[in-house]
Amino acid sequence: MIFKLIPAYKGYLWGGNKLKKDFNKDCEENIIAESWELSCHKDGQSTIGTGKFKGKTLKNFLEEENYRPLGENCVEFSEMPVLIKLIDANKPLSVQVHPDDHYAKQNEGQSGKTEMWYVLDAEPDSKIYYGFNRNITKEEFLKRIEDKSIMEVLNAVEVKKGDVFFLEPGTVHAIGAGIVVAEVQESSNVTYRIYDYDRKDSKGNHRELHVNKAVEVLNFNKQRDRYRFGEHIAKCKYFTVDEEKVNGVYNDEATEDTFHSLLILKGCGKIQCGEEKLELKKGDSIFICAGSGKYTIEGRCNLIKTTVEK
Repeated sequence: MIFKLIPAYKGYLWGGNKLKKDFNKDCEENIIAESWELSCHKDGQSTIGTGKFKGKTLKNFLEEENYRPLGENCVEFSEMPVLIKLIDANKPLSVQVHPDDHYAKQNEGQSGKTEMWYVLDAEPDSKIYYGFNRNITKEEFLKRIEDKSIMEVLNAVEVKKGDVFFLEPGTVHAIGAGIVVAEVQESSNVTYRIYDYDRKDSKGNHRELHVNKAVEVLNFNKQRDRYRFGEHIAKCKYFTVDEEKVNGVYNDEATEDTFHSLLILKGCGKIQCGEEKLELKKGDSIFICAGSGKYTIEGRCNLIKTTVEK
C-alpha cells in the first residue's frame, strides 16, 4: 500500500517562502518555517492525501493497523520512530541542543533527538553551526551565555547544496540564514534553546531559553569530524537514509522488515506498486507500507529514501 502524505506546517518567526515557492507546498500562510512531511508526533501530524484512507492522519491509520505497516524492524519502538521535515531558514535558527532518549524520557516524557540534515539549498557564505570549535568547560559556557559571546566558540561550517550533517544528542547546533534542509530525526520535539539573538516573538516577548537543562545534556568537547556511513548518507538505530537518483527506471522492494518513506527533492515521475499508481513531483512525500512488495519509479527525479534497518 502506498500513499502521498500532506504535511503539518510550522510558521516560526525565522521561516521564509521557499517551501511554498520551490517545493510546491500548498499553505495559506505566507511564511513556512517547517513542513513535517512524515510525522505522527502530537505537535504536528501528517495526513494521508490519497487512496481509501485519504483524510486520516498517518498516526490514526497506523494505530488501526496495530503498527504493522511500519515493519518488523520497528517493533521495538512501538510507534513511528521517525519524523521527517523540510526546513527553510530565511533567518538563523536559535542555538540549541537536544537530549538523548534517557534524559528526555525521564524529564520530558518523550524520546530524545538524533537527527541528520541534508542541505537542499544554501546562499553564498551561509553557515551551519555544528558543535564547539574547541573543548570548553561548563563554567565558560555559562559565562558566554551571560555575556552573549557564545557564537565565538561554535564550530561554523560554510555549506553547499548536497552537504550532510549527522547530529548526535548533546551536540550544540544552529542552521544559519539562507539554508534549506531536509531533516530526518527521531520522532521528538524536545529542544533546549540556548541563545536566540535577543529576538522577540509576534507579541514582543523574548523567546524562552532553557539553559539549565541544556548544561545537563551538552557535549562540551570539540566537534569531531563529520560522520561517514559508507553506502548510506546516514544510518543509526532510528533511521537509515539513502539518496537515489532516478534517470529512467528505479526498482526497489518494501519487505516486511520496514516501511519506505520517499521525499522527492527534484524532478518528477510516477511510482507503481502492484495496482497502485501515483504521480510524483518535487516536494512530494510518499509512504510505502512494509510488506507492500516490489515497486517501480519511472521518470527523472532525485529523492531521499528513509527506512529502519537492523
